[in-house]
Amino acid sequence: MNPAVDFFFDKAKKWQKELEQLRKIMLACGLTEELKWGVPCYTHQGSNIVLIHSFNDYCALLFFKGALLNDTEGILIQQTENVQAARQIRFTGLKEIVSMAPVLKTYVYEAISVEEAGLTVKMKKTAEFNVPEEFQERLDKMPALKTAFEGLTPGRQRGYLLYFSSAKQSKTRISRVEKYMQQILDGKGLEDK
Repeated sequence: MNPAVDFFFDKAKKWQKELEQLRKIMLACGLTEELKWGVPCYTHQGSNIVLIHSFNDYCALLFFKGALLNDTEGILIQQTENVQAARQIRFTGLKEIVSMAPVLKTYVYEAISVEEAGLTVKMKKTAEFNVPEEFQERLDKMPALKTAFEGLTPGRQRGYLLYFSSAKQSKTRISRVEKYMQQILDGKGLEDK
């Protein structure tokens, strides 16, 4: 157990017993416990394998390369259509976690094997993502914006495309594009300050 991670479990109001049980299972698999992104992350030889997180309706294990696991039990969930590599196993009760412990360990050991084998998830290229019409119009009218956008890392480009296209209404997409144009021109990603 890593004392730096204790606060996550101590502060949990909901799912506390479930989260503690997931922690015990992960540690029993010989993983190293670290704190990353404010949540417990379990690594093997420096590589991220799985993390524990919680939401209002469930708590979960998130396998970083879950898309490569066999999922013999059919329990892995792709959070959204835009998540390419990670997969979750969701829980809503302590008994469920306790009864699934052997299966969870099997999934963890497979995830370790995937990492040791050097396997990687084939990610969609940025060019395969939808460019919202409202953003494309701006790119066509402003060569400097297009040049700046193309100069961003693929991850930053995807971040903008996903954010812009996630708005249901055109006026919201336009507003988002307007809000972030200067940030793109400055060579910054969506979350950069």
